[in-house]
Amino acid sequence: MTKQTIARYEIKSEIGKGGMASVYLAYDPNFRRNVAIKLISINLQENPVFRERFEREAHLIAQIEHPAIVPVYDFGEQNDQLYLVMRHMAGGTLTGKVKEGKSTLEYAVRIMSQIAPALDAVHAQGVVHRDLKPGNILLDGFGNPAISDFGIAHLTASTTDLTGSAIIGTPSYMSPEQVRSDPNLDGRSDIYSLGVILFEMLAGRGPFQAETPLSVALKHLTDSIPPIHSFRPDLPMELEAVLNKAMAKDPEMRYATASELVFD
Repeated sequence: MTKQTIARYEIKSEIGKGGMASVYLAYDPNFRRNVAIKLISINLQENPVFRERFEREAHLIAQIEHPAIVPVYDFGEQNDQLYLVMRHMAGGTLTGKVKEGKSTLEYAVRIMSQIAPALDAVHAQGVVHRDLKPGNILLDGFGNPAISDFGIAHLTASTTDLTGSAIIGTPSYMSPEQVRSDPNLDGRSDIYSLGVILFEMLAGRGPFQAETPLSVALKHLTDSIPPIHSFRPDLPMELEAVLNKAMAKDPEMRYATASELVFD
């Protein structure tokens, strides 16, 4: 890797950075299009567990085709540096829309109805995203959403030894079982997170507020969901029951699929 290129891809600018990786806008001269390249942290890639998880992301998500999943174009390693090449989503993240203020119910339903079938598709493959949040829902140039960042996705049946027992995720969106580090998470954990996202889009804030991330996580375990109508009295009364079911403390009481949540 040089300062200006990763493999054949010509780096244009950095568009995001997190604990796991940096993301760059790049140009693919072969296909004459912009792409997004996720470059794994050098410190993390030296960990064989993380390296295998990253490689699993490339192989697994490349096999799951859905218009609401950010497609993987390429994967490789250059000078001991792992990279993942994905579609560039020019519309930014759903976080930007949330920061603009409370969404209309129509807009929230449109976003949810597009990403719910994608979640069901990955859940059918035994995959749990584990970090579903507005920052991992990207928008294309037309405003259509797609789910990204399956780098911490978890194969429920076969990778318990790979993922170990560490808590992975973002406290504001964690399901109660994820906060407890339950070993057998399934797709209903993502459905809880989807309910949190829906609440946040409509209320302009998450259901639980606290001084520290740990305190927020504990509220997911113990506190009742505040009524959405205390923030948005204009919304249909039926929405209260939908959110309560999506974010039920007991996974058995939640919707079985993301699509059930959206079309209830």
